[in-house]
Amino acid sequence: METSLSQNLLDAVDARTKLAGSNKMEILLFSLGTREVFGINVFKVREVTRTPPITRTPNMPSGVEGVISLRGNIIPVISLAKFVNIAGAGDASCETMMVTEYSRRTQGFLVHDVDRIVRVDWDRVKAPESVLSGQESLITAITELPDGKLVSILDVEQILVSAFGEEAVPELEVLQSEQEHTVFFVDDSMVARKEISQVLDRLGVRYHQANNGLEGWERLRGLASRAQAEGRDLSESLSLILLDAEMPEMDGYVLTRNLKSDGRFDRIPVVMHSSLSSEANRAMGKSVGVDAYVAKFDPVVLADTLRPLLQR
Repeated sequence: METSLSQNLLDAVDARTKLAGSNKMEILLFSLGTREVFGINVFKVREVTRTPPITRTPNMPSGVEGVISLRGNIIPVISLAKFVNIAGAGDASCETMMVTEYSRRTQGFLVHDVDRIVRVDWDRVKAPESVLSGQESLITAITELPDGKLVSILDVEQILVSAFGEEAVPELEVLQSEQEHTVFFVDDSMVARKEISQVLDRLGVRYHQANNGLEGWERLRGLASRAQAEGRDLSESLSLILLDAEMPEMDGYVLTRNLKSDGRFDRIPVVMHSSLSSEANRAMGKSVGVDAYVAKFDPVVLADTLRPLLQR
């Protein structure tokens, strides 16, 4: 099962890049030893294997089982069942490991087993209104399968920050400009929104924010309509739009396509800021017209990407 699925993950990358702008995503479904179904964006998964021998190391955070050597690289291994605090799921059930890539960082996630890859519409992926106690911060969205089963989509960003801590945002050079700048950013991750806010604060840039693509699009259209009614160019009050790639209800690719097809946003650069850091994802961003693509989360790189776009 794992071998064929791993091959499918690698072989289907080109096909999945065609999903850009279609408001669809593919989710790898898996179990943590209970009846609950979990999911993760396929683009975060590099391979699925049987759990290899794990080297236990001292002073590891709770839920981090140790490390393994994977093709010459030492990577940490996280037990999702322990981390999400699933009752009744233990070491014996962690027979499968998903190797994932997040913002140029690779790690293994131990799971009970993997099921299949499903394609869903982003507008059917909703932010969780109520989920199991203790899991609120680890679930970024919920979707429903055709058979009625609910899938909890894990917030990988929150899991890794909870496991390894947040990287401090360093002091950054304040943006040198004769005019004030305002950025509108859109991201469904609370961790990412906090980090982006800190970078913009360091740069001395004002900002507005939205929590998902659909909310962002509706608010941006509202700003554009207001500027139009007042007879001014929107770029006078909005300098740049920064958005995530994968978000509930409307993904960043569709949001970018909407912005680029609306003449009111012509003078405003769009930057995609995503934990999906592969070249395939950069190509997807380019295909819908983003002005820059920056992988999460390196605050210096983000600042260096934004600065020239704001100053031009």
